[in-house]
Amino acid sequence: MVPISEAAKILDVSIDTLRRWDKGGIIRATRNSRGVRQFDIDEVRRIKDKQQSRKEGGVPPTIRFLSDGAKNGLNAIDLFAGGGGTALGLSKAGFSHKLLSEIDPHAAETLRSNKPHWNVVEGDVAEIDFKPFYGGIDLLEGGFPCQAFSYAGKSLGFADIRGTLFFEFARAVEETMPKVFVGENVRGLLRHDSGRTLETMLKTLREIKDPSTGHTYSVAYKVVKSQYHDVAQKRERLLIIGVRSDMGDKIYFPKERDYVVSMWEAIGDRPQSEGQEYPAAKKRVMELVPEGGYWRDLPDEIQREYMGRSYFLGGGKTGMARRLSWDEPSLTLTTSPAQKQTERCHPDETRPLNVREYARIQSFPDDWKFSGPVAAQYKQIGNAVPVNLGYYVGKCVQAMIGDLSPEVLEFAEEADEQYYAFRAIGVEQELVSAVEN
Repeated sequence: MVPISEAAKILDVSIDTLRRWDKGGIIRATRNSRGVRQFDIDEVRRIKDKQQSRKEGGVPPTIRFLSDGAKNGLNAIDLFAGGGGTALGLSKAGFSHKLLSEIDPHAAETLRSNKPHWNVVEGDVAEIDFKPFYGGIDLLEGGFPCQAFSYAGKSLGFADIRGTLFFEFARAVEETMPKVFVGENVRGLLRHDSGRTLETMLKTLREIKDPSTGHTYSVAYKVVKSQYHDVAQKRERLLIIGVRSDMGDKIYFPKERDYVVSMWEAIGDRPQSEGQEYPAAKKRVMELVPEGGYWRDLPDEIQREYMGRSYFLGGGKTGMARRLSWDEPSLTLTTSPAQKQTERCHPDETRPLNVREYARIQSFPDDWKFSGPVAAQYKQIGNAVPVNLGYYVGKCVQAMIGDLSPEVLEFAEEADEQYYAFRAIGVEQELVSAVEN
């Protein structure tokens, strides 16, 4: 590791360039004990070589689609499975699925058509009885939607959050008592209702107790950044992980890689598929936006016309008229690449990202096909957990269940103490405040 000034001198780039790379997510700087930025020279050189190769018309490196190719003997239940991001990642990590629950018919058909042997239960998760799976599940996973979360009353138990889909997730945990559970949600859950929603959820999960065995759960949470896990996207997800007390009290989260994946690596070979198109008027505006630019790069009179009343509002509004950059990971994908507030325009073609490009950025392999009309396909991909991140989560689950081999610990690291909400073994501690990674 070398300080920013030395890295800039060795690589013949400006300090501002390295700062921009750090801020843009192209490379991660670390801080030493004095708070000085430091960079891994090998990674800086790799990035510079990739950028130079692209500018010279080189062939983009192949994005990594992770897979062990062998079963690990563990099973899983996947709730709110969507288009299959987490489920496919877990499958590639070696898990077999006992059940996948999904209410959206297009997403359910995606799961069935790609994996005919999967037990896909289409419909409301509230109607599923999980008791037949009691004691036989290694992992219960679910990315429960958060639209209905609320904080009510002082007991902070099931009665306060009944009717939300988090309750259904907690009910499934209580009825199956899996060895490990993983809940996934947006980063904003940390701050929802001043952190009280997260505290409600953590308290609910820590109070789950098997009346037959007395088993409870250690629970920890952390924001994980997809761009450091073989995903060409700056997507942050909040993971809430619990491990059953007879498994120990150590919780593992995915270990960050020392590199990032750029848009060029993900879609530089320009995969073809269906996709949205811009209306003629919008296309004329977007043609004026440079690679990596947004609305502020437009002439002022066009800014005013395009932005309307938003022009006078505060905030950066950096998603508006946004064209992505080849050299960086993508911004977080939404359920549509052409929404005005969260534009996802191709780096050098004036069009929204197409369906296959969306899938690549979420690390779906090209043979994973999505069912339904184009809008439904974008929705499934935009709502998904990246496949490669799901793979790394699977490795963490293996570690918590007892596989501490070097091949597993390469991808997993124990949670810092500050992220534990509760340890099932040892002295019970109060819930900690929501802490960002």
